[in-house]
Amino acid sequence: MMNVENGVHDAHYFVPSPSRWPIVGSVALFCMGLGAALSINNVSGGVWVLIAGFAILLWMMSGWFGDVVRESERGNYGQQVDYSFRWGMSWFIFSEVMFFAAFFGALFYTRLISVPELGLPSDTQFHLWPNFQAEWPISTGPKSPDYQSMHAFGLPAINTALLLTSGATLTWAHWGLLQQNRRVLSRGLAATIALGALFLSLQAYEYHHAWTSLNLTLASGAYGATFYLLTGFHGLHVLVGTLILITMWLRVQRGHFTPLHHFGFEAAAWYWHFVDVVWLMLFLFVYVI
Repeated sequence: MMNVENGVHDAHYFVPSPSRWPIVGSVALFCMGLGAALSINNVSGGVWVLIAGFAILLWMMSGWFGDVVRESERGNYGQQVDYSFRWGMSWFIFSEVMFFAAFFGALFYTRLISVPELGLPSDTQFHLWPNFQAEWPISTGPKSPDYQSMHAFGLPAINTALLLTSGATLTWAHWGLLQQNRRVLSRGLAATIALGALFLSLQAYEYHHAWTSLNLTLASGAYGATFYLLTGFHGLHVLVGTLILITMWLRVQRGHFTPLHHFGFEAAAWYWHFVDVVWLMLFLFVYVI
């Protein structure tokens, strides 16, 4: 039975017309996979196939999301569709939580189980790693890694402050939307985007400093691998979040969103706050402890 009293279900659920974008996305992924394989094997033209795959993917994303925006602005989405969007975004963020949980699990396993076990006295340990000491970051071994670890204070602390501030400016923008203050909404979004771009710039500088001055590379043992894996994927998420916020800002300039209908903005805010929380965990477990 259709329940219309709780404000969730509608008499008619909007079903979009058949779309070409899924097959376009499949072609993009095929080209990206093929181009990557050809490039790795130094096959002529592989790089161009990879670039074409990325270009097709961007075209697909622009077209598909554009269709969703136009359908929303035409009023095709009722409360039940909005409810479905919220569940979909919730499960997507949950999948991202599991994504980072796997990387944090690898870090914890390395530091709390693998490294201590390798440090236990044994014949194998004596013959293979006679000078090995169970400490983090690993600084001894058959080939002592000549690198320095990253410190928490400096650029990492500044980036932490930037992301925390960006969460506040985004909340300020959301408040402006609810109060129908478009100026506050626009300025809050612009400030959040600027803080995200500054974070990425400082992280790029941090990587350059770590690679050239500290000799900290992906080949710097377990420490280097986990450091770049965790912070690199987080930086990728900050980049994606910044692009999403730029899209929201452009929509605001076109007069989109109302206090009652603005799930696109809310979804972007959820994603950004999730990125903030992940960085706080990274700062604690990668830089501080």
